[in-house]
Amino acid sequence: MRKKIIAGNWKMNKTVPEAVQLAREVVEATKNAACEVVLCPGYVCLVSVASAIQGSHVKLGAQDVHWEEKGAFTGKVSCAMLKSAGVEYVIIGHSEQRTYFHECNETVNRKVKAALRAGLIPIICVGETLQEREAGRTESVCEDHVRGAYQGLSRQDALRTVIAYEPVWAIGTGKVATPEQAQEVHAFIRRLLGSMYDSEVSAGIQIQYGGSMKADNAGELLGQKDIDGGLIGGASLQAQDFKGIVLSC
Repeated sequence: MRKKIIAGNWKMNKTVPEAVQLAREVVEATKNAACEVVLCPGYVCLVSVASAIQGSHVKLGAQDVHWEEKGAFTGKVSCAMLKSAGVEYVIIGHSEQRTYFHECNETVNRKVKAALRAGLIPIICVGETLQEREAGRTESVCEDHVRGAYQGLSRQDALRTVIAYEPVWAIGTGKVATPEQAQEVHAFIRRLLGSMYDSEVSAGIQIQYGGSMKADNAGELLGQKDIDGGLIGGASLQAQDFKGIVLSC
């Protein structure tokens, strides 16, 4: 059985004191969680949040990483930097990185490989825009993203990853894929992994849903056969909202 995983992506929100307070509230609110709980604050908050969650069930994640070990890459952070801050998970290929910061399949692949070499668990984001969905390209876009991200990865490495299916049209818009729509794409991704690797890899990789998941729709989404958790944006910024999703697992 795949263990469900709920990750809170705080994006560019929360100062250091605010992040510490929220992290402490999440630890308390989700202490009865049956799933993996991950918090992904901004870079400047990582060390402080790591201290706030130390010894608890909550894990630390980062929102991105650079693929190089070190060097003249102003404004970027390396896997070693993240590891030294206590990070275990890292989001890679988020649609906002693709939209605003020129992320592409090649850079996603390089980041995934760097994260795996460093012992980090990549949360690899895939998903289509509204225009692509309306053009009937949902599966082709997701396949392109998955194949690009996993290019050159062994089956052993693949089993150390998490995928987040995030329909771009449902991120921060209040729109949400129906449970049936989300399940359909999750099942497609799982079949694709089986064709790329084997049934063990297909069955073993956790696939989260990311796209306006909230406490009032989490139960139905998480009840779908192939949905293994959520990558949560806005609803992760309040501990009680996040708790409602976590306890839906």
